[in-house]
Amino acid sequence: MSGLISDYNFELPDELIANRPLSARDASRMLVLHRATGAIEHRHFRDLTEYLQPGDLAVLNNSKVIKARLFSADERIEMLLLEPLGGKRWKCLVKPGRKMRVGDSCSVAGTQAIVREIFPDGERALEFDDEPDLDRFGSMPIPPYFKRDADAEDTDRYQTVFAETPGSVAAPTAGLHFTPEILARIPHAFLTLHVGIGTFMPVKAERIADHHMHEERYGISAATAHAINSAKRILAVGTTTVRVLESQPPGLITPHTGSTGIFLHPPMTLQRVNLLLTNFHLPKSTLLMLISAFAGRERILNAYAEAVRERYRFFSYGDCMLIL
Repeated sequence: MSGLISDYNFELPDELIANRPLSARDASRMLVLHRATGAIEHRHFRDLTEYLQPGDLAVLNNSKVIKARLFSADERIEMLLLEPLGGKRWKCLVKPGRKMRVGDSCSVAGTQAIVREIFPDGERALEFDDEPDLDRFGSMPIPPYFKRDADAEDTDRYQTVFAETPGSVAAPTAGLHFTPEILARIPHAFLTLHVGIGTFMPVKAERIADHHMHEERYGISAATAHAINSAKRILAVGTTTVRVLESQPPGLITPHTGSTGIFLHPPMTLQRVNLLLTNFHLPKSTLLMLISAFAGRERILNAYAEAVRERYRFFSYGDCMLIL
C-alpha cells in the first residue's frame, strides 16, 4: 500500500521542465506504457492512431481557459479569478491578502472590486461594479513553474484547438497536442470540466488519504453520454476527463451538470477508462497519484525514470504519455 506522499516523489532536473511549447502542437514525443507488462515504447504523438481500435472513443475536455490573472490599476494587488459566484461576484485568490480585507476595494480591469467575504482557506469573494474586462486587462494564468509572465504565444498555445466553454484557470494540457487534422481522424466526444486550482494544490498531508480536493464544475451533454455508452473502449484525454468519468455512478452515463471533488489514488482502480493520454506531472502531485491508480505506482515511477533518462519534456508544455 502506497499511502504516503513520499511514495510519489521522483527526481526531475530543472532543465526538463518545458516553459515554452514546441513549434508544432503534434510534434511532442509520446512514451507508451503497457500496463499489463510494464513494457515501454518511445514514439511521437502523431503515432496515437496506431494504438486505437474500431469502437474506441476519445473523450476530451473542451473547457476554455479564461484570462483569469488580473492586477489592480496601481499594480499593487494581484488577483486570480477562480470561479463565478453569481451577481458579479467571483471567488478569487488575492496577493497580498493583507491589502484586501472585508470591505477593502480597488480599481481593476476597468471597474471596481470590493471584498465581500474571506473564506476559511483565504480565498476572497470579490464583487465587481461591472463584469471585469478579461480580454482587455487579463492575462493567461500560466503555471508558476514557467518562471515568466504570460505573453501573446500563451494566448494561443495554452489553449486547446477545440476549447469552447470558458471557465478554466488552467489548461487541460493533454489536449494541447491535438491539431484539427489529428482530431478529425479519431472518433471523439467532448465533455466539460472547468479546471480550478484544486487539481494543482500541493498535498500537505503526509498521508494522502487525508488530502481534500476542491470541487470542480463539469457538464456532460446528451450526445456525449450516448457516444460513451456506445463505445467499446474509452480513451480519456487528460486527468480532468478521467475525474469526470470516474465520478459518475455505476451504469450508463447520463447527461447532466454537476461538480466533483473526487480524489483518485491507489489502491483505487479506474472503472470507466481503458486508455489514458496524459502529460508528465509534478512530483508528489494528485495527478501523479491518479495515473498511479490506473497503472500502478511502481510502473508509473519506472516510466517516469525512463522519461527522465530519455530527456522527455515535463509538465504543461511538455511531452505526453499513452497508458494502455
